[in-house]
Amino acid sequence: MPAAFLRTRLRAPLALLGCALLVGCAAPGLRPASETPHALRSVAASFELEGRLSATDGTRAANGRLAWHHEAHNDRWTVYSPLGQIVAQLDRDAAGARLTTADGRRFDAPSADALLPDLLGVQAPVDHLPAWVQAVPSDRAEIRQRDALGRPALVIDAGWRIEYPEYASAAPDAAPRRIDLSRGDARLRLIIDQWTPAP
Repeated sequence: MPAAFLRTRLRAPLALLGCALLVGCAAPGLRPASETPHALRSVAASFELEGRLSATDGTRAANGRLAWHHEAHNDRWTVYSPLGQIVAQLDRDAAGARLTTADGRRFDAPSADALLPDLLGVQAPVDHLPAWVQAVPSDRAEIRQRDALGRPALVIDAGWRIEYPEYASAAPDAAPRRIDLSRGDARLRLIIDQWTPAP
């Protein structure tokens, strides 16, 4: 199974990340959304990002590096091991989704939702991820907390808890630097090292 293969390649002790965990802790200076101005934020239709990824489903843990190229109807996610080797690549377009592992095996599915858990280690809603990594909640999302600049700090959306403990800068429209997602036993953390929006 691809999931077992990928998790074996990416497995790492959670203890390496334990000192950085802030799940469930509100950052200093946070005020209720009603007391802060709403930061003007918009979703970039296309972007590229590079970052560090860690995930656990409650029993297994994995970490590595992620490169993600996103366009309106196309995505390419590439996961690297901590040593920089490509572990797997997932491509999504109008024809469906294809997961290719480092040893050349290929798995096809009608949508990326079926294959993304094998790449990231947890189930995550593909259609929501582009907006989530830009800290732009959907109209259906509940914004529980904002930071002092009015940017989302804690959001509940599609059954997921999305936390933004750190942004790239003090600009109101700055991209998130760190994102923590959780739902049940599933935990996913992304630290974005490079963010490039496209026009």
